[in-house]
Amino acid sequence: MTTYVYGIARGEVRDLGDRLLGIGDPPLPVRALNQGELAAIVSDCPPELKPRRRDLLAHQHVLAEVSDSRPVLPMRFGSVSSSDDDVRSVLAEHADRYQDQLSRLTDRVEYNVKVVHDEDAVLHQVLAEEPELRMMAEANRAAGGGTYEERVRFGELMASAVRAREVRDATLVEEALARAAEDVRPGPESGGWFLSLSLLLAKDGADPLLTAAADVERAHPWLKLRINGPLPPYSFVES
Repeated sequence: MTTYVYGIARGEVRDLGDRLLGIGDPPLPVRALNQGELAAIVSDCPPELKPRRRDLLAHQHVLAEVSDSRPVLPMRFGSVSSSDDDVRSVLAEHADRYQDQLSRLTDRVEYNVKVVHDEDAVLHQVLAEEPELRMMAEANRAAGGGTYEERVRFGELMASAVRAREVRDATLVEEALARAAEDVRPGPESGGWFLSLSLLLAKDGADPLLTAAADVERAHPWLKLRINGPLPPYSFVES
C-alpha cells in the first residue's frame, strides 16, 4: 500500500497513537515516520484517492491537530509516496531544505484572495473610459439596436476592453494587497475569477490585508474580492 503524506513536522513525534484519523472511508489512522530531526505525518493511502470533501477536510484536520504542538510544513492534498521507506529517504536527503522551510513558515498562514468583476459595474466603467465604445453604444441605441453586424462588432470590442480591464485590475489588486503580506504567489486556478492570489501572513497579521481589500472594493466598486483563510501555507512550500 502506498503512503499518503499530510506534512513534515520538526522534531520527533511519538504521541499520535490511534487518536488521529485521516483520509479514507473508513478514516485511516495517522502515524509519524521519524527520521533524524524531522517526522513525516502519514497514513496509508486509499486505493482510489479522489478530492472528496470529507477527505479534503480530513487532510486539513490532521494538519491543524499536529500543528497545535509543533511546526508543520503542509503538503497539498494528494501527496503520495510509494512506501514508508521512500518517505524516510526523502526526509534524510532533503533535511536541510525542509528545516529551512519550517523556519520560514513557522507561525505563518496563507490567505487566498479571488477577484471578479461586477458585470454591470465594469461595463459602465469601460464605457466611461472608452469614448469610441460609448459612441457606438449610443449610435446602436439610436438606431433601434443597430444591425446584426454592428451588434456583433460592438460585443467583440466590449469583450476585448473588459479583458484588458481584467489585466489592469489584476495588477492593481496584487500591488494593493502585496503591501500587507510577507510573500505573494499565484493562487489555485478556478473558473469564474480573473485573479487568484495566495498571500503569506503572520498568524495574527490578517487585519492589514482585510483593510487593504476593503479599500480596493471601496475605491473600485466594479471589483469584488473573496478572501479565504487562514489556511496552512500550502502555496509557499517548495516541492
